Amino acid sequence: MLQDEGFKPSSDTERRWRNLVAFFKRMESDVIPNARLKARFGPVEAETSSDRQGYFCIDIPNGKALPGWNELQLELAGKTEVRATGRVLVPPPQARFGIVSDIDDTIVYSHVLSKWRMIVSLALSNARTRKPFKGVGAFYRALHGGVNPLFYVSKSPWNLYVPLLEYLEVQGLPIGPLVLRDFGPRMNRNHKTEAIEAILHTYPKLPFVLIGDSGEADPEIYAGIVRRHPQRIRAIYIRSVDPRQQRLSAIQKLIVEVAATGCQLVLAPDSEFAAAHAAGEGLMPAAELASVRADKKADLARPKLA
Repeated sequence: MLQDEGFKPSSDTERRWRNLVAFFKRMESDVIPNARLKARFGPVEAETSSDRQGYFCIDIPNGKALPGWNELQLELAGKTEVRATGRVLVPPPQARFGIVSDIDDTIVYSHVLSKWRMIVSLALSNARTRKPFKGVGAFYRALHGGVNPLFYVSKSPWNLYVPLLEYLEVQGLPIGPLVLRDFGPRMNRNHKTEAIEAILHTYPKLPFVLIGDSGEADPEIYAGIVRRHPQRIRAIYIRSVDPRQQRLSAIQKLIVEVAATGCQLVLAPDSEFAAAHAAGEGLMPAAELASVRADKKADLARPKLA
């Protein structure tokens, strides 16, 4: 649980200094540890407590959950006026696969190769001014197809949950669960691997498509997932953002390694390239390639904002 700081929706005309102030306020948000919480889904109730960092996890078994988004009610025990609504995704029976996607430098420019540029870019921009990769919205909508669940797994801290969710909405990306991590000295270095393993365990009947970038360890993490679950991964798409020959050679070795499992790791220069491969693999309708090209063209025509 984080204390409500009263943030308002962002604006594309917001001054950079206001974005900076909002960024620091989010990062220093006060946590509420050891808070007793009550959750209710239909007739079933359960209680839990937040940990020392204000986070909590709760399991509510209920066979009446419907395909799509389900709402459950949360309240602070003893203070019924402090309430919130949680959303839980149940993939519909028509879903053919799930998608796990990174965020930074996968769907949005973040400059992960330069930590300083990354922090400055994040601090001075907001959900409406951060620049998307060209065509990514149409590509993800085509993969989603209205039924295939999409999960966003990122090393970004939970403090940025709201602006990241707002970014997905602004860019027309399919809404899905955001799996972020704790911020501070206790940050989990294996967060992404553990999060993806948990998703595979939660939805054991679904194969998955994994999407990331070459800026950090996504190719290595995803290759490890394929080694442990060779029958569960349909394809891996890695956006090429690191042009160094050493990095390209390392990924080429992973491409060969992954191919031995029957899966393909594709190093893609842009969303259109990845979409063309996905269409060839039957992961999205070939007719949607025109939408990806049009979306890419529209993104290229956008004014360059901070």
